[in-house]
Amino acid sequence: MTAHKIAEVFGTRLRRNHRGKLSTIIDQIEHGHHVFRAYFKNAVLRQYEKFSMFLRNELCSNNLYDFGLNKGLDHLDEVRQKFLTILDRFAGFQAQWLNVHVDFPLLQRIALPITLGAVRYPGIKIHDTRVIRIFEVLMHGGTQVGGWTAREIHQAVLNTFNLSGAAYGLNQLRYDLRKLKGHGLLERDGSRYAYRLTSKGIQVALLFLFFHKHLCGPLANSRFHHRPDPQYRPDSRLEVAYHRADKAIQQVVHLLAAA
Repeated sequence: MTAHKIAEVFGTRLRRNHRGKLSTIIDQIEHGHHVFRAYFKNAVLRQYEKFSMFLRNELCSNNLYDFGLNKGLDHLDEVRQKFLTILDRFAGFQAQWLNVHVDFPLLQRIALPITLGAVRYPGIKIHDTRVIRIFEVLMHGGTQVGGWTAREIHQAVLNTFNLSGAAYGLNQLRYDLRKLKGHGLLERDGSRYAYRLTSKGIQVALLFLFFHKHLCGPLANSRFHHRPDPQYRPDSRLEVAYHRADKAIQQVVHLLAAA
């Protein structure tokens, strides 16, 4: 948030004789509990997580005269309405700022370890070959209505990818299943030790598989091995999209080189 944007959120204009604070800060990044603060004169707007479930916005002020308000319980309703207007304006602006693809760090969040109670689960990387193999096997499990047991998943992975038991053991699979279950991507079928993907797990599995097979693979090949000639490309929307993405990546490379 720039200084002018902060002033716009608080419903005022910046002047040369501005007194007080005018800044933003994010605290406790290393603890996984982010607290965003926007300071304006003698007021501070906070945004933070409450009980890891709710995103809470609050506005505090040490001098109500900054907003043209008077002190006292008699003016409490005026203060409440004024502050609610500022909070609604901030929420509206934030909704616009976050309404983009690049500001949704799903892969960054899922790659970080999480702690549930006293149990710590490692993160899931998008380049983790073992996880991608499990996703591919589970996504083709239409006949497994009651879920997969660990031994069934293990055998399916070995058969599908032509692996040996020494290359990928059952204990390694159980470790991967525990990690997926901790991130909410896998669930047990009641009390049985049978597993299936959750609704979130299906979306993440599709993202991982599409990224590797239909996006990352073709684009990586065109960047390092063979770039198709655009003059002789087939009449396909997918091929047109690949060429546009390839061109956009090249523009990013040029901009980074110029910077």
